Amino acid sequence: MSTTILFAGGAARWPTWEAPLRRALSEAGITAELTTSAPPEAVDFIIYAPSGDTPADFTPFIRCRAVLSLWAGVERIVGNATLTQPLCRMVDPGLTHGMVEYVTGHALRYHLGIDALLAAQNGHWNPVVPPLAAERPVAVLGLGALGAACARALGGLGFPVLGWSRNPKQLDGIDCHHGETGLDAVLRRAEIVVTLLPATPATENLLDTRRLALLPQGAAIINPGRGTLIDDEALLAALASGQVGAATLDVFRTEPLPADHPYWSHPRVTVTPHIAAETRPDSAARVIAENVRRSLADEPLMHLVDRDAGY
Repeated sequence: MSTTILFAGGAARWPTWEAPLRRALSEAGITAELTTSAPPEAVDFIIYAPSGDTPADFTPFIRCRAVLSLWAGVERIVGNATLTQPLCRMVDPGLTHGMVEYVTGHALRYHLGIDALLAAQNGHWNPVVPPLAAERPVAVLGLGALGAACARALGGLGFPVLGWSRNPKQLDGIDCHHGETGLDAVLRRAEIVVTLLPATPATENLLDTRRLALLPQGAAIINPGRGTLIDDEALLAALASGQVGAATLDVFRTEPLPADHPYWSHPRVTVTPHIAAETRPDSAARVIAENVRRSLADEPLMHLVDRDAGY
């Protein structure tokens, strides 16, 4: 019986993904029909990303062995009651490298005070020397693949890195904490906070008024995770009071961010348009192909989503 792989990532993405997927499947030794249209009962794998023309009802896909997401975040599909097939999220080396570069770049920007230096260029010689990285604790909230990679990179630059996750984790060189009390302890020390958690009911408004007040005054926030992690009104209030000194935000509750949103005009907020870590077709296609190979060989799938946890 032939293998049929349905690309359900949206018609607009197909021209970008077709060649890398065909190449990766061939390199993995997989002979399959890769298509954008097939009878549901004939489909063995679904390559998925949310769009207007992707399936909402997975019930007819009776032969489907797995749904393979092109995105790291799966909050827009994981709660679908018709999805009974295994669901795998994307953990892509290209995506990881992009996230590490984004996080370390903005962390160094805040650490070195580059914004203030640029604003103060007025012809006066003012030798303000920043502290060394070793004197600036950085918190990484979320220690999955992306969070762990960023924590290690920041540690490699000399920052004392405080890691936090909902459940206990251990990373060499990272001061790891977990649970509610662990989060409070981490925030009390963190002069820069990086949020890299998934969007789940448990992480909704994780950084609220109470937790923002725990931070050392003037702390900076970098959020390339999910827009729902931060209470927007609480963050704006903390920025107004000086409790939070600056924020770089890449993700938002509504995207694109509405033109009249106060983040756009706030002098201490940097808005980036959800570009911190884009899935790269060439490297991500190899992840998809490897999971297809594993499934066909009855081997464990990589990056399998825990439906109860939501990621």
